[in-house]
Amino acid sequence: MVEAIDLHKDYKIGKVLFPALRGIDIKIANGEFTAIAGPSGSGKTTLLNIIGCLDVPTKGKILIDGTNVNELGSKDKANLRKNKIGFVFQTFNLIPVLTAYENIEIPLILLDVEQGKRKQKIVELLEEVGLGEYIDRRPNEMSGGQQQRVAIARALVKEPSMVLADEPTANLDSTTAKEILALMQELNGKHGTTFIFSTHDQLVMDYSRRTVSLRDGKIVDDKTKPRGH
Repeated sequence: MVEAIDLHKDYKIGKVLFPALRGIDIKIANGEFTAIAGPSGSGKTTLLNIIGCLDVPTKGKILIDGTNVNELGSKDKANLRKNKIGFVFQTFNLIPVLTAYENIEIPLILLDVEQGKRKQKIVELLEEVGLGEYIDRRPNEMSGGQQQRVAIARALVKEPSMVLADEPTANLDSTTAKEILALMQELNGKHGTTFIFSTHDQLVMDYSRRTVSLRDGKIVDDKTKPRGH
């Protein structure tokens, strides 16, 4: 699904060069439920953004389904994001003036999905994330956990190969965070969608089957739990 080879990323802050990633080698298979973990400044969000084709490496390669993303133009990268990758953010990133239904509908409109099919998929997915009766609610009429469920539904509605979740529990209390992670686990099992998180939340690591730990832009640990855990 995803392979990073000798991935480096440098940022220039004024005249100072800051190395965010320093030689990352990692493979993530289809259907994984993986956390990229580490403290602030470890490089985890940078790695997630490069996997999501939102940023480019300074050196090294990133392959998605065998395609070298470095060799793609901006239009092809946009198409890759549109068709294969769903995003979930810590701030939910819902459009305030749109209802739950309309927020989830946006990716399907961009993909030119016919209206009847759009409605069927959205209604089914809202039921699946436990928000069937919230179809016409706007974000300010929902709790943080409900908004994150809408964001998850929006990420999944186009049936992407993988969902990238950047600190998805950061703005949630621990009870709601557990519900959201359990929901993601369930959807991962049901649809086989690959989930990759960037996080410093131990709760996310507890729910993840694999935890790749970063520090100072390098992988310092990579653990996979035995099946059944």
